[in-house]
Amino acid sequence: MSKVFISLLTFNDNESTLECLESIRKLDRKDIELNVVVIDNASVEPFVSRESLKEFKLKIIRSNQNLGFSGGHNIGIKYSLQNGADYIVILNNDTQVDKDLITNMLKAFKSDVGIVVPKIYFAKGFEYHKERYSEKDKGKIIWYAGGEIDWKNILGKHTGVDEVDSNKYSKTSETEIATGCCMMIKKEVFENVGLLDDRYFLYYEDADFSIRSKIKGFKIQFEPAAKLWHKNAAATGGSGSELQDYYITRNRLIFGIKYGPFYSKLALLKESIRLLYEGRKWQKIGVRDYYLRILGKGSYKR
Repeated sequence: MSKVFISLLTFNDNESTLECLESIRKLDRKDIELNVVVIDNASVEPFVSRESLKEFKLKIIRSNQNLGFSGGHNIGIKYSLQNGADYIVILNNDTQVDKDLITNMLKAFKSDVGIVVPKIYFAKGFEYHKERYSEKDKGKIIWYAGGEIDWKNILGKHTGVDEVDSNKYSKTSETEIATGCCMMIKKEVFENVGLLDDRYFLYYEDADFSIRSKIKGFKIQFEPAAKLWHKNAAATGGSGSELQDYYITRNRLIFGIKYGPFYSKLALLKESIRLLYEGRKWQKIGVRDYYLRILGKGSYKR
């Protein structure tokens, strides 16, 4: 029997977390010992569970400060490993999971596979381009069917994004980058790679963890039979928000200078100088903080 822990992070969004937990409650748990860890990242109103969720092992850990995505999940990862986890699922709280999510991800593991990622759809009404799709297609629009890094521009790219699902992405296959929205990781990866890098706080920590895992010889497997639905950017103010301006600008520099090819590093440095003068307010601050090594939560106030 596999001992699986789900690490779920909540920050001032108890409603989404409870909805996610209700979908987790319906998971197929045959031959699985399922444990759920909710990390309350210093929400104004502390997270409280419901009576209906007491049927499975639920641990709530409240942090006294906002540690971001990476630091918050590291609490859940440490707790899971200390309590005998064979596999740990990092999962966004703004998701709804298919009942066979865990069983199908477990089936995709082989000796050289360290991380398994599912097919992720936009939740209905959370598509980037709502006007493109008929009502019958909503809920079938792909958000992630594998991922890669555009190394020229140091940007993460989701395979299949904005496409209506078809047989095009129905085969189990190796992929370059896992997504922090949902990934199942076997304990041996953490034992060899370590935890999420909390210098990032939010964004690019999943790409960094993916690259470190691959360097250690672990493959990342995309398993399309495992599915969930994602309320894209529900917790971060949406695409193009000040929060995204700050963390993506700063963390793209951290990631790109660490892993990118030489020509991309030069381009990033040139772009950072331009953003210092011409960028939006939080892009400028993000660049400044990178050079001053103000990392982790950094200067962004929320």
